[in-house]
Amino acid sequence: MPDRHPYLGEPGSIVALAHRGFSREGLENSMKAFQAAVDLGFRYVETDAHGTSDGIAIALHDSSLDRTTDRSGEVSALPAREVRGARIGGVEAVPLLEDVLGTWPELHVNIDVKAVSGIRPVAEAIERTASHDRVCVASFSARRRRDTVRLLSRPVAMSAGTTEAAGFFAVGGLGRGVGPALRHVDLLQIPTSMRRVPLLGARHVSAAHRVGRGVHVWTINDEASMHRLLDIGVDGIVTDRADLLREVLVARGTWR
Repeated sequence: MPDRHPYLGEPGSIVALAHRGFSREGLENSMKAFQAAVDLGFRYVETDAHGTSDGIAIALHDSSLDRTTDRSGEVSALPAREVRGARIGGVEAVPLLEDVLGTWPELHVNIDVKAVSGIRPVAEAIERTASHDRVCVASFSARRRRDTVRLLSRPVAMSAGTTEAAGFFAVGGLGRGVGPALRHVDLLQIPTSMRRVPLLGARHVSAAHRVGRGVHVWTINDEASMHRLLDIGVDGIVTDRADLLREVLVARGTWR
């Protein structure tokens, strides 16, 4: 990548990402959860996005309303008005992605484009809020990410999709294959293991750093794992326990 994208922060800084905001009440991806993360001092949150039948980006993890709200139905088959009528945990409205981007103009937002329905709506929400410098577009599908980014007028940060991450690990995080595997992205956002098989070690982090790519790890909710990953040099941690991650970073003198 020619330049370091502003989303990544200063070199050497740790990106603390509140996963779907922060809620101990099951109110994930709600405005209340995002506000709770901001109140803790978080400058980064992670969210997910789908598109409604009328082309509006919704901040919601699942493709349907069934699990997290008091209503049911596929988001892509419903207009935004009906999706907005659902209540997360029975109490909180399902937010528009544009509201998440616009309510906190200094907040960095990691957006996982979950389905084809979200491609154009996510791009339009980023454009309308002019939030390019503080957004990372991610997706398990590299094609979805690329199709989203192509619609933007300015660059955003980009995270590797599943095939790109697999390509990185296929070369063992070593050798000449690392650069080509990650040539289209700014960072890897990955779990520490897959099907209980460990993936990430210090050599992988070092290899990513050698080609100028960051490494964020999800979803880390215990103190010991946070310390271990920070010790091997990861650049960011995604967590449901924003309160705990803050304590860990404060103790290490790396909280910003």
